[in-house]
Amino acid sequence: MAKAKKKTKLKSERFQPQMKIVTVDKCIVCPTPCSRGIAYRDRMKEPGAIGYGVPCVLTLPSPSSSRK
Repeated sequence: MAKAKKKTKLKSERFQPQMKIVTVDKCIVCPTPCSRGIAYRDRMKEPGAIGYGVPCVLTLPSPSSSRK
């Protein structure tokens, strides 16, 4: 028996939007702070805190810009 062909996904189905990781300096100057960014800023105020960044929802590409 022959294997069935895999269905190819449409370009719009293959696209997975990715948020950029931003550090606390970007969260501090952000014009529209989010709850995740505010919590991250507060954690980084503690002495000796180590931060690896937080995903920023504002850097999520809009669906219209992903269609090319």
